Amino acid sequence: MIKQECVIMPPLHISLFEKLKGKLQTSNGKTVEIWELRHTNNNTILSAWAKHFRENYCKDSNIDKLCDGICISRKDFLNTIKFPDSKIKPGPSTRAGDFGEILVADFLEFIENYEVLSRVTRYSNKINRNSSPQGCDVIGFHFEKKGSQSPSDELAIYEAKAKFTGKVKDAENQLQKAIKDSGKDKLRIGESLSAMKQRFLENKMENEAEKVKRFQNEADNPYKTTNGAVALVCNSNYSDSIAIKANTNKHPRKNSLRLIIIKGKDMMALVHELYRRAADEA
Repeated sequence: MIKQECVIMPPLHISLFEKLKGKLQTSNGKTVEIWELRHTNNNTILSAWAKHFRENYCKDSNIDKLCDGICISRKDFLNTIKFPDSKIKPGPSTRAGDFGEILVADFLEFIENYEVLSRVTRYSNKINRNSSPQGCDVIGFHFEKKGSQSPSDELAIYEAKAKFTGKVKDAENQLQKAIKDSGKDKLRIGESLSAMKQRFLENKMENEAEKVKRFQNEADNPYKTTNGAVALVCNSNYSDSIAIKANTNKHPRKNSLRLIIIKGKDMMALVHELYRRAADEA
């Protein structure tokens, strides 16, 4: 039996999301939503955001135990073992990618009201800090009725592609890349769900494992599936062509595919600032 969870208040940075008026269309007429992350240099929001961000990699309650035996500070542990490198390649691009996925997870969880259990182990289980995790980027669950199964239960699978540096032409294909990778999710979702379930069982998180189990056999236990493709860019390399040049015709679930662009100013500077605060304020 899946237990009912307590309602979690959204993190402060969720208030920075703003959906822009008007919509763009891809070359084959698919609507693209445009969202802006209107972040500012607000210490209260940034510190709370950094803590939330850090705990995707390592729960604060576990940091001291993980540092024990290797004579290392919390800050150095996070900077040299957990977080992607800030300068040495491919660290910076991995930082952007991890940030983009975590931001999309936040979007699904706190704006769209999915349960995003994929974040619980996705980043904390990385062996190579400078590599991106394998499998589907973001997986969300929605249960129509708490404690029971319904054909209206929903599995959401989103792919995120972030490009916060370079010129406009360097970011033009980010949404298309997300669409292409999203097309592979039908094949790898089984592996991703199985890996999530195994980690939950190993950590004695029985309730979470039950939630994963609900979506492992669609044939016998029908549910809805929604796919999403998200491009995350900086205002400096944003162009409407990111949407206009995209095409969804080859996507196996093109009729249920949601397309989103999230943009904001100085996004790579924001990424580095969050990693810095996450380590300094641990």
